[in-house]
Amino acid sequence: MPDILIAPSILAADFARFGDEVRAVDQAGADWIHIDVMDGHFVPNITFGPEVVRAVRRHTSKPLDVHLMIMPADPYLEAFAEAGADAISVHVEAGPHLHRSLQTIRKLGKRAGAAINPATPIEHLVNILDDVDEILVMTVNPGFGGQSFIQSQLPKIAQIRAMLAGRTVDIVIDGGVTPETAGACAAAGGNVLVAGSAVFGGGTGYADKIAAIRNAAEAAK
Repeated sequence: MPDILIAPSILAADFARFGDEVRAVDQAGADWIHIDVMDGHFVPNITFGPEVVRAVRRHTSKPLDVHLMIMPADPYLEAFAEAGADAISVHVEAGPHLHRSLQTIRKLGKRAGAAINPATPIEHLVNILDDVDEILVMTVNPGFGGQSFIQSQLPKIAQIRAMLAGRTVDIVIDGGVTPETAGACAAAGGNVLVAGSAVFGGGTGYADKIAAIRNAAEAAK
C-alpha cells in the first residue's frame, strides 16, 4: 500500500488567518493541503473559489489537493488548475461525463481524482480506474466539517482497494478522521487521511495532532 499521507483540510482553519494557518500545518508535518470547494448547490454550504487556492499557493510548496463539491465542475477545472491546484477531484455524482472530466484534469497537467459519496455504490468507479490518480471516499455526508465518521464506509474502502488490483492510486479518506478512526481507515486500505477539526480544532499543537493521526494509521497498516 502507498505511504500514509496527512492532508489537513483548511475548511477547519481560522479563515481570518489563512496564510498563518497554512504555513503552520506545513511546518507541522502536513504532506498535502486539502481544499474543500463547495457551491451551495451540490452541497448545502459555500466555501472557496479559485482565488483562495491562488492565495494558499503563496504560503506553501506542499501539494494542494482541491476537492470540488460543485455541480457542474467542468467549467471551473481550468481556473482551479491555473490557480495552483496540484490535484483536482470531481464527484461521481456531480455530472454525467466523469471520464471526460478526469481526462480534462490530466490534460491540464494535474492529478485527477474521483470522489464518491457515502450512499453511492462503488460500481460507479469500475470504468475509470485507469483514469484516476486518487479516489476520494467521503466518510461523512459532504457539506460541513466536524461530522462523525460513518463506520459503514470501512468495507467500501477495502472493496475499492481490492478493485484497484495493485494500481498505484491513492485512496483519500475525507470526513471524521481522528487518531481514533485513522487506524481503521488505514487497515481498510486508505492512505491519504484528510483531517480538519482533528488538526485545527482546539487551538495550536498542530505537529502533535498530525503525528497522532499518522502514528495511528501507520500502526494499523
